[in-house]
Amino acid sequence: MVIAVITGDIINSQHTDPELWVPALKQLFEGWGRSSVDWELYRGDEFQVRTEPTNVFWNFLAIKSLVKKNENLDVRISMGIGDQSYVATKITQCQGSAFTYSGRGLETIKKEGSTFHITTPNEKLSRELMLTLKWASLEFDRWTPALAEVIYELVHHTEITQDELAKKLQVTQSSISQRIKRANFDLLKETDGFFREKMDNLA
Repeated sequence: MVIAVITGDIINSQHTDPELWVPALKQLFEGWGRSSVDWELYRGDEFQVRTEPTNVFWNFLAIKSLVKKNENLDVRISMGIGDQSYVATKITQCQGSAFTYSGRGLETIKKEGSTFHITTPNEKLSRELMLTLKWASLEFDRWTPALAEVIYELVHHTEITQDELAKKLQVTQSSISQRIKRANFDLLKETDGFFREKMDNLA
């Protein structure tokens, strides 16, 4: 069975009050699975999450936007697509190619100074997905906290309308519309569709 493992760490966490992001990140992960079994936040600012391969880019966007809602915070995210050969009661003790790819990918981006990586069993597919992420990063790396907040709400609450979002964030509907356009959210949704298609073919 093919799974996805997301491993990451928060950039500049030591300079920011953890109450601003830790409870929100835990709440997000709790919506995806059980604590310790399917996800874990450890060593203060590192995390690991197991998810479905088809959801990996959408979940990437959710984590990225949640963190970047906070001024001066960012996140490194490494995605590994592969198998799970050993199941443990804690996700950080599980083994398999998905875990290996994800962990090694995080080490790579720390050395390179990048913020994302993805590895699959197919080298050609990995190159294609990395190139796609590099183009997408031209958008999400320039998100302001205000843009990230809107993206997070749209990713986390897929059925929310612009009017509902405007009321929730206490801004005008036109302001929401402008932020969605500036973030190229339609293009991000197309990118998610591209990832889902590739993951379906991999499985």
